[in-house]
Formats: sequence, structure tokens, C-alpha cells
Amino acid sequence: MSKVTVIGAGNVGATCANVLAHKDLVKEVVLLDIRGDVARGKALDSWQQAPIDYYSTKITGTDDYADTANSDIVVITAGIPRKPGMSRDDLISTNAKIVQSVTKSIMEHSSNPIIIIVSNPLDVMTYAAHTASGLDRTKVFGMAGILDTARYRAFLATALDVSPKDIQALLLGGHGDTMVPLPRYTTVAGIPVTEMIDSEALDAIVERTKKGGGELVKLMGTSAWYAPGAAAAQMVEAIVKDEKRIFPCCTLLNGEYKQDGVYLGVPVKLGANGIEELLEIDLNEDEQAMLNTSSSHVRAVMDVYDGMK
Repeated sequence: MSKVTVIGAGNVGATCANVLAHKDLVKEVVLLDIRGDVARGKALDSWQQAPIDYYSTKITGTDDYADTANSDIVVITAGIPRKPGMSRDDLISTNAKIVQSVTKSIMEHSSNPIIIIVSNPLDVMTYAAHTASGLDRTKVFGMAGILDTARYRAFLATALDVSPKDIQALLLGGHGDTMVPLPRYTTVAGIPVTEMIDSEALDAIVERTKKGGGELVKLMGTSAWYAPGAAAAQMVEAIVKDEKRIFPCCTLLNGEYKQDGVYLGVPVKLGANGIEELLEIDLNEDEQAMLNTSSSHVRAVMDVYDGMK
């Protein structure tokens, strides 16, 4: 039975742990936070929910990394959330230090875990965790594309007045305003979305998707948590159950999509070994140009991180 640890008992981490418990995938989920009593309290609250929602997975709260020993999968949500007026890039200095420290602490107690990054700025935090862990790129990757495609699909479901279950979509690139939605690869029950909505309305949805995180920060004064937490849990489920799901995930590119040494969201096959295959789809000139722009933005923030080191 796999052991799953979630680092950070804030809104996103606690939601991820709670969703995982509801999926009943593993016997125990460890929820770790420097505020140990918060982690213990949220874990206890979720355990008391088990008889109501009918699951057996127990969440254990802690502030001791020894309790994460021999974790198969670790989800890192630790870091400060965005506040109104902040960009994801503003978070880099504080959150890079946190993610580095967390990753090194995890590696002291688990030899070969799969690490999923949720902390922002996502692409560069994936870089920080990957380099700090010393693991292969197939073992350390970021959750962004699942969340971004979910927002895109939700907006489309509203506009088309259809179930979001029937919408499949793909995005590439960085997590933020330079992400690259691909309407050409978006379908509704197999029907190309371009046959169901006019280009102007579709362009507006694409733009809303790019700023989806910022829209929620303005409304709530902090980052989103229900959808991000559930998205990370879905990745864990694919790995635990060896589902071979195709998801857009942030990973190190070494020549794929004409990018080298940069962390970007691309479609991958997720299974028991982490990223089991990186899928390279054909892009037209406009799509490739947008991906190049996104890559340049991510690389600039990577350079900021390198400068800090």
C-alpha cells in the first residue's frame, strides 16, 4: 500500500489530503506543516468526517519529517499564497527557500519518492525541487496543466451549457499568463470545440483561463484551493492506481518541443513510475511561437532563482 505525504496544511494541502482520503486509495495520508497543531487539527477533522462520507483512509497530522519516512509520493504545497497585486513571480524568493528546504528534508527520510509540486511560481518551484532532490525528471514534476485545463473546461461548459465531463482539452507552457491553450486539441464529446462556439467567444474564454488564478485572488484575497487540491489528488490517484493517465504536467524539457533545460507544462503519461512517457504533439507555427514566448518567460524567472543561489 502506497504511503502519501502532503507538505503544507494550508487550504490547498488540506484540500488535497481530504480529497485523497475520500478516494480511499491508501491506508494513511500524512499531512505535515510547521504549524503542527494546525496539521493535527485538520487531520482529526477529516478523520471525523470518515464515518459520514464513508472512507477508511486516515489523515495523520504532524510537524516531524520522521513521520514521512518511506513515502512513495509527496505533494508539496508549502509556501506563502498570492495576495492581491502579487504576481506568481513575486513569490519566488520566499517560496524557493521553503521548497528547497522541504525537498531536502523529505529526501532524508525517503529514498526514491515521486514528488509533485503545487507551490507557486510553479515552474520554477519544480526546478528548485528537482535540483534539490537529485531525482530523475520522471520523479519530480509540477501540477499546473490539470488545474489550467479544468478552468478552461469549466468556462467552456458554462458557455456551451453542457456537462464539464464531456470536455477534453490540452494546454502547454508555463503556469500563468503565458500558458498556451490549444483550441485545436479541445473537444466536446469528440466534437471539435471550434464547431460549437465562435472564435471570438472562444478567444475570450482562452484569455479568462490565462488569468484564472488572478481572477480568484481578486475575489477572495488569496489563492484558490478546491480545484488545485483536487488536481494534485488526481495526479496521486493516477500514480497509485498505475492508470497511465494523459495529463499536462510541468517537467524538465531536454530538447522536446524545441526547448532545452526549461520547465514547462506538456502532456505526459502518469503511472506507477511517475512520468512514464513524455508526449510530443505537433504544433503549428502560431502555437510554437506562443510556447517559445512562454518558455522565455519561465527561463527568465529561472534565471532569477539561479541568481539567488
